[in-house]
Amino acid sequence: MNHNELINWLLKGDISIQYQVYRDLLSTERPDLRDRIENEGWGAQFLSKRKHEGHWGKGFYQPKWISSHYTLLDLRNLCISPDNALIQESVDKILKECKAGDGGIYPISKKSDVCVNGMFLNYASYFRADKDQLKSVIDCLLTEKMPDGGFNCRSNRSGAKHSSLHSTLSVLEGISEYVRNGYLYRLDELKEVEQSAKEFILLHQLFLSDRTGKVIDKKFLRFPYPPRWRYDILRALDYFRYSSTKWDDRMQPAIDYLLKKRNEDGTWNLHAKHPGQVHFEMEKAGRPSRWNTLRVLKVSKYYLT
Repeated sequence: MNHNELINWLLKGDISIQYQVYRDLLSTERPDLRDRIENEGWGAQFLSKRKHEGHWGKGFYQPKWISSHYTLLDLRNLCISPDNALIQESVDKILKECKAGDGGIYPISKKSDVCVNGMFLNYASYFRADKDQLKSVIDCLLTEKMPDGGFNCRSNRSGAKHSSLHSTLSVLEGISEYVRNGYLYRLDELKEVEQSAKEFILLHQLFLSDRTGKVIDKKFLRFPYPPRWRYDILRALDYFRYSSTKWDDRMQPAIDYLLKKRNEDGTWNLHAKHPGQVHFEMEKAGRPSRWNTLRVLKVSKYYLT
């Protein structure tokens, strides 16, 4: 397929895909499409699973991947309207009921989880959570920055000494959404952390050991969707695009690998998904994926044209 044919193929997908194609590939804002996401397709299906108590699954984090946490992350990534009242109610419920003693989200004993805090900050900021309720989450995250510039969800539990790409990217996505939505609390500190965390990822050329030059984890080169909490190079590149990060030559190895995975028809496949319960399947593994093709085309438009 040529570029126009690819666009037309994408526009035959879910309404959330259509909205992002217009916004990110065709530079056309279509609020009419965004407003339809909550009533059609995947968005409506996710919302239909919400329980009258205001949560999904068995509560905030159980079971994976049908809990409130991961469902809200999915809804944010669909780009459903941030003004959806039911979703805002659920986010507010989490902030009021699910804080740990350290001020973060998701208690594990008396401590929260850095990855979860980053993901939560991402969708809570998108859905315009109360700024005062978010302050303790910001405070908690800022205490968890590691000396190498990144984050690791084991740092406050088992004493990790080196940052994790998984945790670092989740925190970066949260900071990006927080900044984008105009929150101001400890903003200068967050921007400093953002730069050091980006540098941590770039130091590794997104997937290579800074000591040996070898691939850190082959799973970083697979592209399931949704990615959940797990890191991969497509998710990282899409973050860099979304956060308007300038081109850095250390992105090139990841870009080269990504382009090599293109199918002959110009699409990209969906890799095997992370095991766990799901509300429904958006796409089937091993087949051309509108999600992945859309994300690669976004990255290509931003960095390669």
